[in-house]
Amino acid sequence: MIIDSFDTSEPLLKLEYFYGKRGNVVEKCIVLLSREIFAYLQTNHKLEQVGLIGGSSYKVPIYAFEHKGEKIGVYLSPMGSVLCGGNIVECSYITGATKFIMFGSCGSLDKNATDGKFIIPTEAYRDEGLSYHYMEPSDFIKIKNAERVEQIFTKYNIPFVKGKVWTTDAPFMETANLVKKRKEEGCIAVEMELAACQAIANYYQLELYDFLQPGDVLMEDCYDKALLHNANHDLIKLEIGLRIVEEI
Repeated sequence: MIIDSFDTSEPLLKLEYFYGKRGNVVEKCIVLLSREIFAYLQTNHKLEQVGLIGGSSYKVPIYAFEHKGEKIGVYLSPMGSVLCGGNIVECSYITGATKFIMFGSCGSLDKNATDGKFIIPTEAYRDEGLSYHYMEPSDFIKIKNAERVEQIFTKYNIPFVKGKVWTTDAPFMETANLVKKRKEEGCIAVEMELAACQAIANYYQLELYDFLQPGDVLMEDCYDKALLHNANHDLIKLEIGLRIVEEI
């Protein structure tokens, strides 16, 4: 069973087999999940390619740019726990980055709680497969740096709500019954990467700083995607991400 996947014996595939010697280019890296925010960075900042995450069907270039005298890594990540989580591991090895700032959109499960606010996840429900290869089975994983992100949001008067989120690998199977069940367990939003990325960060001793912007709304009897595009691509998330970069 998937919940029996965590194993502590030696991995047979090692990153050096694919990328050679470990890099040492940046300490901090921003994980983008918006093509429009990435395009804005390309237009308004001088990006230098410092690495390349390679696969048989895709390539993910890693860039660096200067921000207030510090070289920061950045790349446009594929969506979903497997690719997003795996890219963090590879980026860390290629560039030496140990601190990852990640932000994206999510579906609200409680519009009254999330309306007009960002979400700082405190725990993520593990409805995906990758995290079970990196830690013991459990329903939820604690988001390690939630309190630090909260401190930064509070310092800059950014509106937020804290709460549990639901990480799923099956976006077209967010059924009425599952929405009801996750809400009963305390989840206020649903997304596709966080549980896996936090498990990987814990395993490799990396630091992950995450926040979300609610867009579409999932209720037990209907679906509303009116705010989805804005939540996906709102540039304010980049501004907040850079604040986090400065503070950590």
